[in-house]
Amino acid sequence: MANGVWHTKYGIEINLTRADLGNPGREGLLEEITQPSGQRARDLLQCLKDYRGGQCQCALDGKSPWMFVRRQRQNGTVTWVAAHLPLTHVATPQESDKHKAMKERIARTAARHGLDVQTEARSEDGRVITDVLVTGAGARIGWEAQYSPISASTVRRRSAKARARNIAPLWVTADTASALIDRAPWARVDDVPWQRIISPLALIIRGGVRHLQIWKCTPASERPCPETGSACRKWHSGWFLPALCLPQERATALDELIVTSADGEHLPLRSRNREDPDRTISYLWALARDVQRWREITGETGTPPESGPADDEPVTYTEQELDSSCRYGEEGPHTSSPRPRRETVSAIGLHTFDHAPDHTLLQPSRPIALRLTPRERLAVAAELRCPPWEIGPCMLCATPIHRYGPRSPKACPTCRLTSQNQ
Repeated sequence: MANGVWHTKYGIEINLTRADLGNPGREGLLEEITQPSGQRARDLLQCLKDYRGGQCQCALDGKSPWMFVRRQRQNGTVTWVAAHLPLTHVATPQESDKHKAMKERIARTAARHGLDVQTEARSEDGRVITDVLVTGAGARIGWEAQYSPISASTVRRRSAKARARNIAPLWVTADTASALIDRAPWARVDDVPWQRIISPLALIIRGGVRHLQIWKCTPASERPCPETGSACRKWHSGWFLPALCLPQERATALDELIVTSADGEHLPLRSRNREDPDRTISYLWALARDVQRWREITGETGTPPESGPADDEPVTYTEQELDSSCRYGEEGPHTSSPRPRRETVSAIGLHTFDHAPDHTLLQPSRPIALRLTPRERLAVAAELRCPPWEIGPCMLCATPIHRYGPRSPKACPTCRLTSQNQ
């Protein structure tokens, strides 16, 4: 990371390692340069090497020499650093249509179940806008439909602002490589056309919702020991996707989570993942009953601390000489392609203990069932071109399918395809 930038408006060099930024007498300079890039001119801060006529590697890569300033913790201290701005992504027409369709579906579902709904809900100062704010008896949920690329810092900043307003953020995406995954409470659905999003057919949540599993590690266990590979005869607990639960849990539909998250039946949770040291925190949504079980077993009552520096954490000024070299390439990747898959199945938050939990903690959660109103059943039947009485749940994810007709399958096409690929 660079320790200095060029201020294009004032024509001055800024040294981020000095308390006065190398410009004594300029009050408010720090507040100005640390504003989010969306609230100031994008070309306000420039790479020093590019300004001095050198070769800025970022500009040579076809991007830009413009920069932003943020906090960074290193060796136990927090400092200001400068990094190159990523390219601004303009949503494609397809992304915009999907974004609008998802907002409409969330608002429509919440209103149909008697919840208070606000679309494009603004904060008191008008500076923060939530796609859809759903208020129920249990919580205020700020839904953010994200179909275009977004940076991790933006997700964290907007989620923190939502929590400050007593709103639980919930980001929904269709991209397994989205930077929002495990940066805030999230849910992933299938990537389908906007017409399918707005239709009455179920949208199954494929990631972001998990169930608590508790088992005794014996030679007869269906799961291998996650620690030794052989039976350790201890007890284990962890968070698993519905399809990996034993016995298998039914998947959660998007419309269901819209209601249950506001009613408090589903709760957001941050779980430590000991199997993945690069991402020690996993975000998930879980049944309130499972969360209570987890707290009784682990003794944890709160949530793990954030790994990044807090906004009120003091900054250390090291008083170094201004470095005009371009540090692009040391700042971490900003490009959106190719993007690695961020969603993993290993984020289970494993916990091992010696004594058997209370028997009530071992009871199964929910059977596979279909929840449709008569009107919804008629709409689904019309979509699938079958009699309403032949509509039934997919045996794997509970999405409505033509289940009971002649030669009808027991699983939906997506689940059958997934099973064939495994």
